[in-house]
Amino acid sequence: MRQFLAVLTFCLGVGFAVQAENADIQATIESQLRAFLADDFEQAFTYADESIQRIFQNPERFGEMVENGFPMVHRPNSYEFQELREIAGNLYQNVLIQDQAGKFHIAEYAMRATPDGWKIRAVQILPAPDVGV
Repeated sequence: MRQFLAVLTFCLGVGFAVQAENADIQATIESQLRAFLADDFEQAFTYADESIQRIFQNPERFGEMVENGFPMVHRPNSYEFQELREIAGNLYQNVLIQDQAGKFHIAEYAMRATPDGWKIRAVQILPAPDVGV
């Protein structure tokens, strides 16, 4: 019985930790999306991992890349968080995004934990399933 309670306690603790991690990851992504909606590229840039920051070097170049390459992320009509997956020790948060034309996209956010909180390592647009109203 003690072993069962110990395992149950451990599982509940892990479950709460994953939920907190998930909430923190979603808060990071949502904060960046809100910054994009406000054209606050300087703030949006702070949520990008240092590897992304090195590539683009400044918020303006980063903003141009997002505007031109990821218009659905720059100006989502709506978005909904989907599953958080772990692959080979890396966390990926899927977000269902509806663009301004009404088309749906899955944005897969690769995340990295840092001493300053969760950062976005990369975003990949995946084929979205047909979604009806």
